[in-house]
Amino acid sequence: MIRVFLVDDHEVVRRGVAALLESEDDIQVIGEAGTAESAVARIPALKPDVAVLDVRLPDGSGVDVCREVRSRLPGLACLMLTSYADDDALFDAVMAGAAGYVLKQIHGSDLVGAVRTVASGQSLLDPQTTAAMLQRLREQAVRKDPLAALSEQERHILDLIGEGLTNRQIGERMFLAEKTVKNYVSNLLAKLNMQRRTQAAALAARLRNDRRK
Repeated sequence: MIRVFLVDDHEVVRRGVAALLESEDDIQVIGEAGTAESAVARIPALKPDVAVLDVRLPDGSGVDVCREVRSRLPGLACLMLTSYADDDALFDAVMAGAAGYVLKQIHGSDLVGAVRTVASGQSLLDPQTTAAMLQRLREQAVRKDPLAALSEQERHILDLIGEGLTNRQIGERMFLAEKTVKNYVSNLLAKLNMQRRTQAAALAARLRNDRRK
């Protein structure tokens, strides 16, 4: 039996979803809440298998509820239910540990299937959505660390470029062939979306100054 808790500020929606799920032999709705505060208070006590959470609540966000209750119940599967296709909300939900994200326009049978899917430990995020999430995470990592895409060897070479060394001098310092160094430089420029060596030298100098602060 899949134990489900519903969170939505519209009573009519809760009743409709509850009736839909309760009509299935393998699903039991064990509780409901209309606010984030009530959900956070009741879900850990009832220990459901799945929480169906409206993203927008009068006193907060279903995403915040997901993050909070999963910190207490790591095995809980959260299924986000929303009226809006919002990329930011989707990203926030994934980062909060949600197992799925569906629109309220979903067919009843598909919602039942979604509950069963997340209850079984699977994710409801399609490959395209997952790829978009990973790309956004990579972009965030680059903003925090502009050298995130570089290997240790490429970082070392960038430092030496910042010192004003030529490819031949870098090769002598690192015991590499000049042609090998040239390939490393081409690769690191491509990863940093730069066309000129002087851009890399300026970046290396700036990062060196930042480390000294």
